[in-house]
Amino acid sequence: MKIVLAEKVSPATLAIFQKEPGWKVVTAERIAPGGLAAELADADALVVRSAIQVDAALLAAASRLRVIGRAGVGVDNIDAEEATRRGIVVMNTPGANAVAVAELTLALMIAMCRGMIRANAGMHAARWEKKSLQGSELRGKTLGIIGLGRVGLEVARRALAFGMKVIGYDPFIAPVIARENHVALLTLEEVFSSSDFLSLHVGLTPQTEGLINERSIAGMKKGIRIVNCARGELIVENALAEAIRSGHVAGAALDVFRQEPPKDSPFFGMEQVLLSPHIAGSTDEAQEAIGIQLANQVRDYLKLGVVQNAVNAASLSEEEYAEIAPYVEMASRLGQLLSHAGSSGGPGSSRGSVDSISLAYNGRLAALKTEMIRNAAIAGALYGADGVNRINAMTAAAERGIRVQEEKREQIAGGAGSTLGMTLHWTRQTGSGAGEQAGSGGEDGLWKGVATVLHGRSPRLLRYDSIDIEAELAGTLMIFRNQDVPGVIGRIGTILGEAGLNIASFALGREKPSPAADSAPDLAGVKTEPGHALAFVQLDTPSGGASQEIQDALHQAIATLRRVPAITSVRTVDLGKL
Repeated sequence: MKIVLAEKVSPATLAIFQKEPGWKVVTAERIAPGGLAAELADADALVVRSAIQVDAALLAAASRLRVIGRAGVGVDNIDAEEATRRGIVVMNTPGANAVAVAELTLALMIAMCRGMIRANAGMHAARWEKKSLQGSELRGKTLGIIGLGRVGLEVARRALAFGMKVIGYDPFIAPVIARENHVALLTLEEVFSSSDFLSLHVGLTPQTEGLINERSIAGMKKGIRIVNCARGELIVENALAEAIRSGHVAGAALDVFRQEPPKDSPFFGMEQVLLSPHIAGSTDEAQEAIGIQLANQVRDYLKLGVVQNAVNAASLSEEEYAEIAPYVEMASRLGQLLSHAGSSGGPGSSRGSVDSISLAYNGRLAALKTEMIRNAAIAGALYGADGVNRINAMTAAAERGIRVQEEKREQIAGGAGSTLGMTLHWTRQTGSGAGEQAGSGGEDGLWKGVATVLHGRSPRLLRYDSIDIEAELAGTLMIFRNQDVPGVIGRIGTILGEAGLNIASFALGREKPSPAADSAPDLAGVKTEPGHALAFVQLDTPSGGASQEIQDALHQAIATLRRVPAITSVRTVDLGKL
């Protein structure tokens, strides 16, 4: 085996590879400038951090490469799609730095409470400012945590040791896990309004970008302090800066920024804001743990074929991958669509937690290797949850207390040759923090969909909830429920047109009337109650997703559409490539 360590690693990481008899290890200092591609020509494994760009051109030079290990979480520097196409497993190391991030989060909270930055600066300037540095304690305060993945739960455990009350919001964790960690699950709005401190620990998705904005800040308790050691894009920086200047927000501690390093940050010069240069995970122990974890993962894969923390597809033959790939993408999009159905779809929406996921493979699909399809569906349903991907989705579901059920039926009568049925069951989050079981059907917490792939490449929805409909699972979709009365389609088209939004496709479905309703004449001339209908409207958007201009137009159009009496609900979802 040949292992190429393209960037510097710790001695302990190197030792794990060197202990293997017959393994050749090439370290970064032995690679000549511009010589990485040549070293990879006969390499079995490549280990990188964030500096090396593992693109299609580099992979083309690595004909024997079996695994790429990323020492860290983000894999933006690795072309995972190209690696998958070439049968190369891409691994990362989520959670290895969770303790480091959690400790800095608590340190920043204490520093804000006790004025440590000003105290230190005053002392170095020979100023004794004891009287003006009256602080406050963490004890008895309420900490709101947005995102209860590995880092969020580590923060919760440490905050409890300080005597804090911990509340949280996370639609991807089962209530039982929160209870075991003494975290009261609330709605997002309740966390905002009840917290003395707010700590962010979610990934960046279309739903979480700009989570802290002018509107959400307005719903927060006056005097709140905000900590962000997750992603800079979660915060609308100008809105937070203005809230601090007005006194609504007492302070903030930021380790991450929209632009890194920040150049013209609105926080520069603000005494109430602590700033650090993205160092939450930068401890000796964390970097050592990341390196050791990755080395063990790469070694175990090369020796035993065990895949851990992979971010791309599991190993398949070229023929198997070619057949299954469209269904993997379809499953991801179906999962994301149904997950979105459990909320109003916006960053400030209230939402329950996924309690269980049921999958039904029908026809030819049932005869294929469905592990990747299953994991893709789960990852889609948990889209945005900390560290969840198409390889570790089952483990992530188990960690969150989510039950997954599967059934296969190779023989189906008529219809599409291969379909995937998916059901998400939600548990509502109540203000008391206890899970309340939701009833079945639509808004009550049971969401169902059936999808297929047409022409070998086009993911299509065939059924949504109880209504048959054929709609493409792609792009920006607007989903309408409405009374089945004349004029609704025209109103939708007019309003979208006035907002400058072009319709790419328009799919309709109607509830099937009962036999009694079909046969009962209206002899008295009294109008019967209208049935219900469903519409999926696909909008023309750039390939990269909806721009800010389109998003603004969407918000305007949605507000107008919701005033149409016959329209009972409208939501949007972006189904990009997951």
